[in-house]
Amino acid sequence: MNRSRGFTLIEVLVAMAVFAVLAAFSYGTLSQTLLSAEILSERMDRLQALQRTMRMLNDDLQQLAPRAVRDELGDNFRPALDTGFQSGFALELTRGGWNNPIVLPRSTLQRVGYRIEEEELTRYHWYSLDRTLNNEPASLLLLDGVEGIEFRFLMGEDDFSDQWPLPDRPQELSLRERPRAVEVTLLLADEGEIRRLIEIAP
Repeated sequence: MNRSRGFTLIEVLVAMAVFAVLAAFSYGTLSQTLLSAEILSERMDRLQALQRTMRMLNDDLQQLAPRAVRDELGDNFRPALDTGFQSGFALELTRGGWNNPIVLPRSTLQRVGYRIEEEELTRYHWYSLDRTLNNEPASLLLLDGVEGIEFRFLMGEDDFSDQWPLPDRPQELSLRERPRAVEVTLLLADEGEIRRLIEIAP
């Protein structure tokens, strides 16, 4: 009679050892793949947030409108483009092209502002140009990890100014005056310095 022969203890131990080594290699490869996918996803999210931020800055500045606004008390006017400390924003401006597809009773101009709070760049906009103390702006977080934002304003070929309105200009002119272009510099904790020159539509 033929007797069936099973595995010996040594063969079983060798097979288990080989399986354990292959499983360890497979787990390491899978873990590295998942980690790489997570890093790639975070990088893509970061890139999309950065692109959205630059697109919004580009759209707002390109459509800069020469429309001054009244301050909250209604006594004075604020320039169409303002980087003064009294505004509380790194940049505040009036832009055109605010879509109104359902024909709401509002202007197609919009007042927007940009400010950094706790390394987060936020865009604000108001639903009325000449706002009062009761008009609270809507806010949109654009980008985190922002250490600073800088603006330079082009007047001539190479004539840049770090502030707007320009000093020593007549008030009537400074309220509506616009630069030829704006250089935007973002200082990011992870990406370093990103600079873009945005031309103002005539």
